[in-house]
Amino acid sequence: MNETTGDDRRLPPALADVARVAFDYADGDGIDFEPYHAFCSAEETTDWLRQWTGNPELDGDAYRVFGQDGTGGLAAVWYGRPGRPLTEQPVVFMGSEGQCGVVAGNLSEFLWVLADGIGPLESVLYDDHEARPNPELTELAERHATTPRRPARDIITGARTEFPTFTDDIDELCR
Repeated sequence: MNETTGDDRRLPPALADVARVAFDYADGDGIDFEPYHAFCSAEETTDWLRQWTGNPELDGDAYRVFGQDGTGGLAAVWYGRPGRPLTEQPVVFMGSEGQCGVVAGNLSEFLWVLADGIGPLESVLYDDHEARPNPELTELAERHATTPRRPARDIITGARTEFPTFTDDIDELCR
């Protein structure tokens, strides 16, 4: 198995539990997120990335897609830290209209973002990251998170600070 990207497409336990949650969009007051029960295949991920960027030379090895919003934007684990385990990699979102950004610095922090009632789309599309705690997702985060709870806005800001060129780097891949 490649240490950087790996060939394992099974969801880690935390994401498997997220996939069992019924997210409620609540006419815009909830979380617009539809988690998958498995990572997309390597072929699907490569096809998606090529279509999203218009760049036929890319492959999707650096991404593990695990969910989408209602418009088809995708949430993925991005191998932005070579050699580190999947759970230590950042979570990113790439929207159907070209929006993209880092959501959280690792899977544990992503769970806390969800617990605050903010999904991948909302974290990238909006600057207001006002917490709307979700009891079911809070319990899930308390069970699986390996980092202490912090407000979603701090997690999102920290991830953007740690990976300041992610959006520009993606833009450079676009044709």
